Amino acid sequence: MKLSSIDITVFAVYVIGLICLALWISRSSKKDGADTEDYFLAGKSLPWWAIGASLIAANISAEQIIGMSGSGYALGLAIASYEWMAALTLILVGKYMLPIFLKNNIFTMPQYMEQRFDTRVKTIIALFWLAVYIFVNLTAVLWLGGLAIETVAGVDWMTGMCFLAAFSVVYSLYGGLKAVAYTDILQVVLLIFGGLLLSYLALVEVSAGEGAIAGFGILTDRLPGHFDMILSPDNPFYKDLPGVSVLFGGLWVMNFSYWGFNQYIIQRALAAKNEQEAQKGIMFAAYLKMLMPLIVVVPGIAAVILYPDLTSADQAYPSMMTLMPVGIKGLVFAALIAAIVSSLASMTNSISTIFTMDLYSKWKQGKSQHHYVQVGRIASLVSLIIALFIAEPLLGQFDQAFQYIQEFTGFFTPGIVVIFVMGMFWSKTSSTGAISAAIGAAVFSLVFKVFWPELPFMDRIGLIFLLCLALCIVVSLLTPNNQQNTCVSLDDVSFKTSSSFNIAAVGIIIILTALYYTWW
Repeated sequence: MKLSSIDITVFAVYVIGLICLALWISRSSKKDGADTEDYFLAGKSLPWWAIGASLIAANISAEQIIGMSGSGYALGLAIASYEWMAALTLILVGKYMLPIFLKNNIFTMPQYMEQRFDTRVKTIIALFWLAVYIFVNLTAVLWLGGLAIETVAGVDWMTGMCFLAAFSVVYSLYGGLKAVAYTDILQVVLLIFGGLLLSYLALVEVSAGEGAIAGFGILTDRLPGHFDMILSPDNPFYKDLPGVSVLFGGLWVMNFSYWGFNQYIIQRALAAKNEQEAQKGIMFAAYLKMLMPLIVVVPGIAAVILYPDLTSADQAYPSMMTLMPVGIKGLVFAALIAAIVSSLASMTNSISTIFTMDLYSKWKQGKSQHHYVQVGRIASLVSLIIALFIAEPLLGQFDQAFQYIQEFTGFFTPGIVVIFVMGMFWSKTSSTGAISAAIGAAVFSLVFKVFWPELPFMDRIGLIFLLCLALCIVVSLLTPNNQQNTCVSLDDVSFKTSSSFNIAAVGIIIILTALYYTWW
């Protein structure tokens, strides 16, 4: 498939417009981004609508749109559990975890670990997130984005990856988080509009022009197995989504790790004007998450009927874009690129924040604010260059990149969640206990992977979480902290939320209950 001249023009206008908007936002902020708080946390000035939009823009990228659509093609609507359960997770993060982070006035998640435990724990967490961002997230976004550009525009994947990297650098490197967050508003509007339009056209095509509702009915009739939210043990994809474990098992661990303790996600909430704005932004993002399966999973399921002979499941979404009329195709392509570059910018900004504030600033103390910002920019650029070179060797042989990402990160996330949860809510948790949980997660994961390979990875994550939890408790009781740590005190932390937050949370629960009841 090739883009017409009109599509290319639409896409070019979008690229130029976004860059101009980002530069304008950057120039309107503090001069040259000299203040680290302004560059890394947008001066702590973000309103709720910018936080919510930026959370979704950072989250929804190539591995979500292309990867999750590919999983929809392969296994169906059950993959939407990642989105719908994330909405519920966001509510808990906003109510119980965010107030603790904001109270401690932190820049990064590893910084909280240093305040709560010691430098050893902070360094372990910092190195873990840097490795995941560079070797998993950045590489996956670049690789899938390059493949999408190759499929849609006919440009080879390496050129596509270089374009994506350069694009994200141009509009985010100078302005920092403020430029990323405010341009994300435009990105999310375009993403949702383009995604909904593609889903509508896909359903109309399935129904041979009878309408979207008729098309959805045809999908449910002809592909009933693709609408099972809870997979049975005889399903060929049961190992990916093992039955009720999706609701009560390891997916919770994955979600808390991603939405609660993941720097490039939670950084938006840390940049809020105040706690109330942060919580409203998180709730806004939760409702947008409820909408995401309609945008990314439904086109993948429709592709089973429209393109049944795809050689790779991850070709589903780019192939569906052939349904778009001239001009609109360029707009939807722009929406896809919007999601990709937004995530790239978010990840590189968080890489620069962690590297600069948690590692470099401790090594080179006493430097100017401007110096640290410059180091952060260099860290962003270097991380992108590394990801460009390793993307194809790491991900080139995988059919469903989304599942690969989940399983890889699952080797470490149980320990991360144990460290944060125990550190936040159990004052007796010691530094040695936290380190034992981090090491235990990697060791247990390797042992289970080698000696119990048939165990579904989500069940493995839940089981390892419990083992790490027990290990952390035992080691903490045997090696108590000697110093009093005021960081762990919850006496002056209020978990009370506004009535609007509570009503919105009930709405999420009602919708989720209806969805799972319908397609159980």
